[in-house]
Amino acid sequence: MSSSQTGRTSTTGSSTSSPSRPDSGDHTATRNGRVALIACGAIAQPCAELVARHGWPVDVHPLPPLLHNQPQRIAGEVERLADELARSHETVAVGYADCGTYGALDEVCARRGLRRLPGLHCYDLYAGERRMRALFEEQPGTYVLTDFLVRSFARTVVAELGLDRHPELRDDYFGNYTRVVWLAQHPDAELRLLAEHAAERIGLPLEVVETRQVGLEQALEDLLAAVVAA
Repeated sequence: MSSSQTGRTSTTGSSTSSPSRPDSGDHTATRNGRVALIACGAIAQPCAELVARHGWPVDVHPLPPLLHNQPQRIAGEVERLADELARSHETVAVGYADCGTYGALDEVCARRGLRRLPGLHCYDLYAGERRMRALFEEQPGTYVLTDFLVRSFARTVVAELGLDRHPELRDDYFGNYTRVVWLAQHPDAELRLLAEHAAERIGLPLEVVETRQVGLEQALEDLLAAVVAA
């Protein structure tokens, strides 16, 4: 996955609604009246889009998506950034699922009083845990793409695995996979073509599962409501 700078990607004005929801104008729990969301770089842009659409008083701070290639670092990086953001925000939320940390992120959240998005990985946020479980049970050799991975496939998969330099390694990496499933948040013609090219690059058939952003939107709304109410 490609890296990105750690910085605020979304600042929107607050809106008024029920005080128990994240779009409430009453956020007295935060020093600056806003929530800092530490987001996985792979879902930071969709989160920022949802924040802007709803007018939630949230600042999105992405961590590099390349951390997914080293998930043992995620918990430490989240804690480091949480320390930094605590100087300007009393409320910090974690825009990660477990993401391969095997409970290490939950340990940080429990110790620091933080809340995170639900699920084992970002695929759950788009398709739901039950649907993802069914996909893997149907074909354990399922390789999953999101819109982010479709767009960045050449960098985050091909280059990171060295397939641009050693294409003969393709079967070593993907020989046990049987299909590519694209969880399509925005299933337009351009992204579909990129998904087809990605599947062709690793020699697998492509299936498209349209998810839109409904699951992520609900999970993010619930997370923000919980941290504001805490």
